[in-house]
Amino acid sequence: MVADKDGAGGLESEGHHAARTGAPTTTMEREDWNKRYEGKEFLWTVEANRFVAAEVADLPPGNALDLAAGEGRNAVWPAEQGWRVRAVDFSDVAIEKGKRLAAARNAIDSIDFEVADLRNYEPEVHRYHLVVLLYLQLPQAELVPVIQRSARAVAPGGTFLLVGHDTANLTRGHGGPRHPDVLYTAEQVVAALGGELEIEKAGSVDRPVETDEGTKVAIDCLVRAKRA
Repeated sequence: MVADKDGAGGLESEGHHAARTGAPTTTMEREDWNKRYEGKEFLWTVEANRFVAAEVADLPPGNALDLAAGEGRNAVWPAEQGWRVRAVDFSDVAIEKGKRLAAARNAIDSIDFEVADLRNYEPEVHRYHLVVLLYLQLPQAELVPVIQRSARAVAPGGTFLLVGHDTANLTRGHGGPRHPDVLYTAEQVVAALGGELEIEKAGSVDRPVETDEGTKVAIDCLVRAKRA
């Protein structure tokens, strides 16, 4: 995947686990991502994704589930705001780096880290006041069941937040996966939710990307939903 700089000057994650790169038939699995995450330096920024910060800031703290957590930046930030977080990723190397980040930020006691493949991970039903699923770029046949299980994990009154590389980014945006089969739209996410949750926001959003050639724009899809 391509790493872009976000508007804050750090690296935004440009696609998480099992996203495809290279030849269309090549899927990045655990060892591929472990190789990407190896080394002491963080592959992405250690600051929370801009959309997580914006959408979660006004929510009362509770239990949160961060799926495709990577190196933990979107688990550490809610923990610092008073949330109790479970962070799940299938790269054990990324999870260890997430633990290191959490310890450095004095948030380790508020986060439970777990190594698991989201393609067969079953979160507890109606358990979490916040479920975050960011940049999980999978083909629809694999993505839809993950979205459905994630939605079922949302507790009454809880919030579901998904951000991913929009299909439009392939032709009109900067960076991101180059294979259309792992890109998707907010409309596809809403369809996958199937009425499980009440939709609060659904559409494409622009993300400024700082490059050596100046500021460019990546196009993401964002869906925020709530369980009544």
